Parts: sequence; structure tokens; C-alpha cells
Amino acid sequence: MPQSNFHNFQVDKVAMRYSNFAPRLFNFCLSLGMAPYKIIPSRAFCSDENQGYPIILIAKHFGSFPFNHGRVGGIVATDRHGPHAHHGKDSVIIQASHVGYDPDSDSFGVYRRLQTETMELSDDCGAICGVLHWYEEEYAFASQQIMLETDAGRHVVVIDNHLLRQDRKEGIFLNLDKLVKSNEVVKAYSTAKSFLASSHLLKQVGLSWPDKKESIGKHLFPESFYFRKESDMLVASGQLNQNLIHSMPDIICSNYPALAAAQANAQFEFDRTFRTIVKEKSYRGKKVVFISGIHIDISPRDGQLFPLTKFVPWAAYIQNEDGSGYTLEQDELFTALQQQSKDNPYKIDLTEAIHLMEKEPEVHLHVDGV
Repeated sequence: MPQSNFHNFQVDKVAMRYSNFAPRLFNFCLSLGMAPYKIIPSRAFCSDENQGYPIILIAKHFGSFPFNHGRVGGIVATDRHGPHAHHGKDSVIIQASHVGYDPDSDSFGVYRRLQTETMELSDDCGAICGVLHWYEEEYAFASQQIMLETDAGRHVVVIDNHLLRQDRKEGIFLNLDKLVKSNEVVKAYSTAKSFLASSHLLKQVGLSWPDKKESIGKHLFPESFYFRKESDMLVASGQLNQNLIHSMPDIICSNYPALAAAQANAQFEFDRTFRTIVKEKSYRGKKVVFISGIHIDISPRDGQLFPLTKFVPWAAYIQNEDGSGYTLEQDELFTALQQQSKDNPYKIDLTEAIHLMEKEPEVHLHVDGV
């Protein structure tokens, strides 16, 4: 599987409040010829409670509670396409991985849980962060157990013997050609071996090369290593791992690993799901919009019940009734949404709708023989 290109995934320039995104998406669907109250929206979101606010806004603007297309981490349950298609005249699928943001510390990957005893910060998305932790620990071990030093005027790299083993099934593995000049051992220690540094590493470290032995630390750059880890594809975490593993060196070394992982996962899920929609016969004869992106869950402050969620669009696939379709890339999708009005005359008043249902006469269930 190829690496993602999350470095090309714009965030701040295209992020929009969900209260603006939801009506714009609805109006975009109308511009494609979909009819109000005949669209069945679907969401492929994580199961976290902070994903409820987007769901409420989708229901408000589309006039229907969205079908559930999602597994933890924002993985799309592609085997649910058929049932989704049967529940409305036209279909919309919104896929979104999510990442928390704490505005007080400008930190991605955490979210304040209002319902906990002390309203503490915790991982968000928990599923994505849970996958990340193993890789972060592997990277931390390697960055501490690979040492740089100057030995008799020579720049050498001291590498833990465990990291030199290629017969391991899982773990962090080194691209030795990026770190050492050759396989010739300069010195052998009880738990490590030293080698002459490669020209690539010398260039990367530059004048900060230490005289005395020091850990390589942040100089263990993404091109210097890769990972192996087995995935159980029967569970969502296995799909998450499969989506992220090839991009994990870049993710781990990024300024905001949780944000980078959410971006990479959204990109892979769009790529993976797009083809299943093209092949799904149940969507033939219907208009379909599949839009993918990420949710930024901004931690609520005092007096706020919900996060100030922002949607960051990545790409969209639009399919016509005859099965023909086209893709909108990020810039094109953002422009298309921005051109739509934030006003929606077809939106429903959820409070009024609930009150009307409460006033409806009781319906008694008649079950013969019970």
C-alpha cells in the first residue's frame, strides 16, 4: 500500500465551522439535482460522544437522522452500502476521522471530557491514538538506543544489537544505508555495534554532531526507518493500522502526530471507499455524494455543552444515476462548498419536531396471542 500524502492536506485555510459546513453540503447536494427530504445522509464517524454535535447538525439540515456507516476511528463499513442505498431516493456519505484540539495549550490529540469527574483531557481520537502509542514507544526506544559519537576523529553511529536484527516479526527497522557508510563494524560492544556514519546522516546532523556519545534523538529522521506490525483486519483497529503503517515514520516525526494520523486515515478511507461505491450496484439509479475529511474537536470551555467542531474537507466523489462520476480534490471541493449558501430554508427545528411527537396520540401495539 502506498504512503499517504498528508503533507498536501491543508487544514487551517479550509477548515469551516460545522454550523456552516452542514447547510453548505446540503445546498451543494441540491445543486446536483437532489430533492429536499428525499436524501438519506450517512455518517462514517468514530463512536466518541463528541461526534454527536455533527450528527445533530446533519439531521437538522437534511431532515433525517443519518444512517450509520462508521466504525471506530472513522473507518467506513463498506458492507453497509446496500442497506444505506435502500433507505432514500438519493445518498450522501460523510466520512471523517477526528482529532481533538485544546485551545488553551494549542495541542492536537487531546480533548476535555466534560462527563468525567474532573473534566480531564484524554486522547482524541482514542482509537487512532491507541494505534499510535505502540509506534511512538518503538521510535522512542530506537532514538535512545542509537548513539552518535566522535571516535578518534571519526563520526560513528552506535546501534543496539536488537535494532540490527532483521528476523523480527514486528517493531521498528532501520534503513541502514541512511545511517551507516558500510556494514563494516568499527567496534563491537556487549549490546551494540558501531559503524562509520553515512554521508546522508552527516549532512542531516551537520554541525550538531556530538564529540561525546549522545542519543540520536530527533535526528532519527523518517527516511531512516520503517515499521512492521501484524494487523487483524477483522477489527477496526486492524484497518487503522493497515491505513497508517506505511506513513507512520512521517506521522511519528511530525509536529502533531494525532493530526497527521487523522489526515492520513481520511485519505486512505476516501481512496479505499471510493472504489466500493463505484462497484456497488445498489447505488445505481441514484445520485451519490461521498465526502471525506477530518473533524477538529475543539475542547468545550465553561458553559459549552458541545465541542466547537470544525470540518476540514479532503475530497469528494459525485456519482450520477447511470453510475458515471467524478472526483473533487481538496481545493475544488472547498471552493464548491464555499460557493453554497449557509441559509437552508428546508432545515428542521429539532425542538419543535420533538414537541410535536410528544403531542401525538398514543399508538397501541396489537400483538395477537401475547
